[in-house]
Amino acid sequence: MNKKIIVYLLGWILIIEAVFMLLPCIVALIYREASGIWFVVVMALCGTIGFICIHKKPENLVFFAKEGFVSVSLSWIVLSFFGALPFYLSGEIPLFEDAMFEIISGFTTTGASILTDVESLSKCMIMWRSVTHWIGGMGVLVFILSILPLAGGYNMYIMKAESPGPSVGKLVPKVRTTAKILYKIYLFMTVLQIVLLLIGGMPLFDSLAISFGTAGTGGFGIKNDSMAFYNSYYLQGVVTVFMILFGINFNVYYLFLIRHPKDAFRCEEARAYLGIIAASILLITLNIRGSFENIFSAFHHAAFQVGSIITTTGFSTVDFDLWPEFSKGILVVLMFIGACAGSTGGGFKVSRVIILLKAIKKELESLIHPRSVKILKLEGKPIEHNVMRSINTFLGAYILIFTSSVLVVSLDNFDLTTNFTAVAATFNNIGPGLGGAGPLQNFSHFSPLSKIVMMFDMLAGRLEVFPMLILFAPSTWKNG
Repeated sequence: MNKKIIVYLLGWILIIEAVFMLLPCIVALIYREASGIWFVVVMALCGTIGFICIHKKPENLVFFAKEGFVSVSLSWIVLSFFGALPFYLSGEIPLFEDAMFEIISGFTTTGASILTDVESLSKCMIMWRSVTHWIGGMGVLVFILSILPLAGGYNMYIMKAESPGPSVGKLVPKVRTTAKILYKIYLFMTVLQIVLLLIGGMPLFDSLAISFGTAGTGGFGIKNDSMAFYNSYYLQGVVTVFMILFGINFNVYYLFLIRHPKDAFRCEEARAYLGIIAASILLITLNIRGSFENIFSAFHHAAFQVGSIITTTGFSTVDFDLWPEFSKGILVVLMFIGACAGSTGGGFKVSRVIILLKAIKKELESLIHPRSVKILKLEGKPIEHNVMRSINTFLGAYILIFTSSVLVVSLDNFDLTTNFTAVAATFNNIGPGLGGAGPLQNFSHFSPLSKIVMMFDMLAGRLEVFPMLILFAPSTWKNG
């Protein structure tokens, strides 16, 4: 294993984290908050350790799958550890395990919180929570790939480990150029949402924080009642639209960017994703129409919650835990389906669902017509055997981790709805669940053991399971 390149990358991670902490520092200066000094302290610490790690550039910058997956996993753990320090050192989150839970939830764009009163946090801490969503949405190592030249094409292993979905397609031949394109699209959409929220009368601070949370599909609310605080169809509508947009594969936006709209509209996954959203909104609207003053209001809140849950953002405008069981059932299903591959959303991913459904259909047809030969295709292209194998393996690992997590969390003796949806909400990077983990609740009442399990689930869910599991494989740490 090329350990020097891993240390080199971790050094860059710490430097990038220090740079991003400038924003909460500026907020602390504007609002004259003493707690901002802790960001300066942690910035100095990250910068010092980071420069020690990168002061001597490794001679061998080529790395393979093992180094790529280990680099990604360790990067997110290191990022979270140092990111939690301002919360803990300032005393605004007194317990370190709670500070780690909060920051991991932020970086993994989960949005599950242990805070009982979000508004009691200082403005700089609130901004840092939201910034972590934006950093984690596209992936910090994807950002580094856009600015740091590494040898050969082996850095594709980093993108495979950090980008959600069964496979990562290159937009252009060079990975570094691909990373730049992704971040340009990401930045443009974020700025556009900020401008639209400002037009609607939302304060600048709120517009920045909400847009960071929407872009990363994270969903940390900056008010105790989340988006319900902004009692405006326009503001909530803007967030609804952008949540759904950030849940679409960014390859689709690239195709529009290079003026290939026909190819963009052919994206089978995007069409299925939008179809699932439309059907879910319609069914929930009809089911909850009696709970609102008119059908438009029911449609508005149904659209917001469907967009929030399927993209794994986690914002809320109402307490959907009070909705009829049918509507809650649809939302739980959406928790598992998730957004598109190559988006900032979490979950199982629409592309995997499509491929598995096609595989089931093919198996049924082969039973009826044993001599028939049918090739599985997605968007007109054959699905390679290794992709199918990886999806089946992912499903097995997903079920194993999910089941084990529910059993451990059940030791807290909460009801099944709370335990099941708490794990679903953290493993799928959603945020709120149902019952004791509902949209108006928080995760502070879970035991330290359950929080540790859910921290692992958040990281495993964001990194598509295997990069985290690789850390526990003895063969990973053997040379050769």
